Amino acid sequence: MDRTLVCYRCESEYRDDRRVRCDCGEPLWFDVDSSALEDLAGRGERPTGRDGRGPWRYADALPAADPGGIAAAAGNTPLIRSPRLDRVAGCRVYVADEGENPTGSYKDRGSAVAVALALERGADVVGTVSYGNMAMSTAAHAASLDLECVVLVPETVSPGRLELIAQYDPTILRVEGDYGGLYREALELTRSLPISFLLSDDPARVAGYETALFEIHEALAPETPDAIVVPASSGGLASGIWRGLRDLERAGAFAEPPRLYVVQTAASDPITRAFAAGRDDVSPLPADEVGETIARSIGNPNPPSGTRALTAVRRTGGAAISVTDEEIERAQRRFAELGGFCVEPASATTLAGVERLTERGEIDEDETAVLVPTGTGFKELGTGAETEADRAETVARPDLSSRLESLASRR
Repeated sequence: MDRTLVCYRCESEYRDDRRVRCDCGEPLWFDVDSSALEDLAGRGERPTGRDGRGPWRYADALPAADPGGIAAAAGNTPLIRSPRLDRVAGCRVYVADEGENPTGSYKDRGSAVAVALALERGADVVGTVSYGNMAMSTAAHAASLDLECVVLVPETVSPGRLELIAQYDPTILRVEGDYGGLYREALELTRSLPISFLLSDDPARVAGYETALFEIHEALAPETPDAIVVPASSGGLASGIWRGLRDLERAGAFAEPPRLYVVQTAASDPITRAFAAGRDDVSPLPADEVGETIARSIGNPNPPSGTRALTAVRRTGGAAISVTDEEIERAQRRFAELGGFCVEPASATTLAGVERLTERGEIDEDETAVLVPTGTGFKELGTGAETEADRAETVARPDLSSRLESLASRR
């Protein structure tokens, strides 16, 4: 595909495929030729079944070729009709179970494509800023392709989380100070160091997330769901789903696309607040307005793609809503007891959210909603956590650039 990058807001185009953000400040995504999606739109011979190519089932819509490794194992997740969940959801429910990915979350879709593109660009070292699913996923895909990986985590990260990340043998740096500011700093470091930081809204990641929508469409066509419900942290997944809806609509897949709904934890919900206030932009939450939550992986007070996710729900006729920890815990139990799904708390927000939406009349009982639980609940603390935690090196914020430079020079 053409690697032209486009801004969804001001429509500026860039030929530099290493950019992440537009001059207007908003995140970029890759332009997709809608003719490449005509088969999916139903105007050609639509492929059926699983063929083992992962995201590269939709190769014409991706900015990189299949690199090998575990990349082709990403995606191809099941879409499951779950009538028993209808009882609590208040509508017809399908579950797109992203916990079936190689490292147990949807992040593998993005990592597969982003690491593949970094490899094509000649990268020897990739990195990310995460202490959860994205860190695990990036490290795993890098390991499978013999790339070094650097993961920046906060100084206060728990030993259990470090153990999950460390099993893929990346270099883990505990960074002192303001962890939230590392997103912007990592973008700058990518320009000055031989390390490709693959962050939450990297355009190649978003291209990978878009394939989740393609699979949902392919599984249900010629029917179209009325609603798609996803958790929201950085806004990257919502961006990918919206991008897919736009591309398939241009290709003639449906006259009216599904409505997109994003769900946040009430402890940290900047997108929901902006939606409720009628604002066009998402603002960071002040520190004193951010609470603790069991859905830690989506407790993001300053989402890099927050405004794009906000625009997505508005343009599709959806909404952004928040749910409490009590609702999340109840939904997590119901996912298991009624559907047989073991999901992490962040994923349970989708069921809690759809309950809210049907109660408010935004989704009718005769409508169909696709819930996208983004990660498995099986990531339990194992043995050896203290040993793995000891492997992480603590780095003072002013020393980060020089430490990364020394790591990159080892290749």
